[in-house]
Amino acid sequence: MTSRYQPFYCEENVWWQVRETEGRRWALFITNAQGRVLLWQQRLAKPGEPVLWDYHVVMVREADGARWIHDQDTRLPAVCPALAYLEATFPYEPERLPDELSSLVPSFRLVTAEDLEATFATDRGHMLNADGTYIHPPPSWPPVVAGDLDSTSTLERYLDLTDDIAGEVLTLPELRAWATI
Repeated sequence: MTSRYQPFYCEENVWWQVRETEGRRWALFITNAQGRVLLWQQRLAKPGEPVLWDYHVVMVREADGARWIHDQDTRLPAVCPALAYLEATFPYEPERLPDELSSLVPSFRLVTAEDLEATFATDRGHMLNADGTYIHPPPSWPPVVAGDLDSTSTLERYLDLTDDIAGEVLTLPELRAWATI
């Protein structure tokens, strides 16, 4: 497993994980149209409380007849059975949430390793303040540019769930069903 990790750069951390891990694997982008999702069990939040993020990215790997989620930012085991991770990280049924929280329900873009490596790039521009300084320190490695891309960043396209850049967009119930093989 990769030792590359930089807090607040989950998309790059996962890109390296996907690249350096063998077997069947995917990148899972967690976001929604509003760019505001609640995740529980994240180290950035106090225990028992959710964190509100614009997006998060984890790796899914298939091994030993099961699907596993790799999340370097969780309080759960860093490698967790996919369904257990989803139930702990999103501990609710979307249709039963109060109206004031319904806009925070996640959607997911599930992208194969091959598609991720061919179409994902980031110039880290989303991490810059207006004055050009970084909001959070960047990784020591160069920004990810995969395949023969014309753009220096496709992250925004990945987070736009109406864009067909790569992968399949799923709801939480659909992803829970997919997680169980």
